[in-house]
Amino acid sequence: MYSEKVMDHFAHPRNVGEIENANAVGLVGNAKCGDIMKIYMDIQDNIIKDVKFKTFGCGAAIATSSMATEMVKGKTVEEALELTNKAVMEALDGLPAEKIHCSVLAEEAIRDAIEDYRKRQNEQQ
Repeated sequence: MYSEKVMDHFAHPRNVGEIENANAVGLVGNAKCGDIMKIYMDIQDNIIKDVKFKTFGCGAAIATSSMATEMVKGKTVEEALELTNKAVMEALDGLPAEKIHCSVLAEEAIRDAIEDYRKRQNEQQ
């Protein structure tokens, strides 16, 4: 059912936790399945220096959160915005059809955090 990569990111998720002074925080959820993802970012000079997540949900939700954070760490804000749920799924060697929504949540959480970052930047100007 799940690929080895999905199982690895579920059993050994990368970047779990929160960033105390994060300047970007994204929160998304899916009421239908109950998954909730919160992404924290430390963005400096337009580069995502650090990213962490807290996810309440199934194994696929945790695995997609873990993979998505790995994929955007060290990237520019613009590069991170190009991340798609399809890219997350491919990096995990696929997901069952009924779990694709988890990769969509991961993409949305990244976008929500960057939107938060941009709002904060505008408020500081």
